[in-house]
Amino acid sequence: MITIEKTAELPAGADKIWSVVSDLGRWQDWLTIHQKWKSEVPAQVGEGTKVTGVASVLNMPNTIEWVVDEWDAPRKLAISGKGLAGAVVTISLAVTPQGDSSELVVTSSFDGQMIVGAIAGAIERASKKELDTSLANLEKLVA
Repeated sequence: MITIEKTAELPAGADKIWSVVSDLGRWQDWLTIHQKWKSEVPAQVGEGTKVTGVASVLNMPNTIEWVVDEWDAPRKLAISGKGLAGAVVTISLAVTPQGDSSELVVTSSFDGQMIVGAIAGAIERASKKELDTSLANLEKLVA
């Protein structure tokens, strides 16, 4: 299993950041591994919400059946899903106010029978870059 965690100080209040990261319809605006939704994104999201999307790492798109595992507005969202070849992806987003700015901790993990050896190393390196780009995109959106 590969787990990557990044912390970013973002120049906006927690409510503003939460409004972007918790809006699944806006994921394509900032989260680079998210390619598109294949099912309708519900207007109300909460624990147990299910949605189907396409995620891509290393230019390998995979249809993921996502389930919201944790919804603690406006602080934390955790979502996990299963895709082809037994791939399991989880994403956790935690927002903490820091005065006029906020801290966002993003944890993502990838697991499955194909995520071993050299492939696992390549996915880990690519995912770190994707997460850095995603956080830069988010910073521009909330600034």
